[in-house]
Amino acid sequence: MISLVVATLGRVEEIGALFDSLAMQDATFEVILVDQNPDARLDVLVADWAPRLSLRHLRAPRPHANAARNLGLRHARGDLVAFPDDDCLMPPGTLAHVRAAFDMDPALAALTGPAAAPEGGLGSGRWNDKAGPITLANVWTSVIEFNLWLRRGAALRLGGFDEGMGPGARFGSAEGNDLVCRALAAGMEARYDPALRVIHPDKRLTQEAVARAQRYGLGLGFALRRHPVPFSVRAAFLYRPLGGALVSLARGRVLHARYYLASLLGRAQGMLASPLPWPAPLEPAP
Repeated sequence: MISLVVATLGRVEEIGALFDSLAMQDATFEVILVDQNPDARLDVLVADWAPRLSLRHLRAPRPHANAARNLGLRHARGDLVAFPDDDCLMPPGTLAHVRAAFDMDPALAALTGPAAAPEGGLGSGRWNDKAGPITLANVWTSVIEFNLWLRRGAALRLGGFDEGMGPGARFGSAEGNDLVCRALAAGMEARYDPALRVIHPDKRLTQEAVARAQRYGLGLGFALRRHPVPFSVRAAFLYRPLGGALVSLARGRVLHARYYLASLLGRAQGMLASPLPWPAPLEPAP
């Protein structure tokens, strides 16, 4: 069985759309909805879907994405686990694709794929175009949290997501990259499949994106510092936003330039940040 842990805050209709896409899947799965809302806005949705899905509704004690994901992980009963965002859609056949990949390779601990845009094609960001093993050099273009699939036992041994990272934490991104890097350090096998796609809103450049760019950059810089990443890879994550800022300024694109500069500042700060201890293994919930 595949356990789908959906950490949610503030959304209702989008979760219904996700559940609609899951109802079309041809695989055995459960949904663990980890509710970070301070109110009962999801109760009607849960009551409506509970007869149609294997659905559990957990309450998170605080609004923190990775703490909510780890709570769901501890309660998961499947041999595989994933963490779709609450505004994702699963294309038909996604779960069967994942199930077959893990069944064919007993050594596989983690499987990833890119983001797909709702209008077609890939979502925003840079994506690896080749299937194959994930390494410390290509993990940065091979992982997004909502399309990360793991064996549950491996995820528990790794301590799940680092709760010092991700939305709600100082280091606001790259927690999925960090988790896969820790899996590689533990000698686990991780593989990227560009054909395995999960649909996610393509959040292009906005004032909101600029406002969070430094925090997201901080998370990426921290993950790059934490692991023995090749110097050429680290350097690229500094000179690319610098180049983007200069080109944007030359073209009069002030919003783009602000985004690139905030990303650059955050990445540099993250690379200089004090280290955090690696997460301890998680115990399944009783």
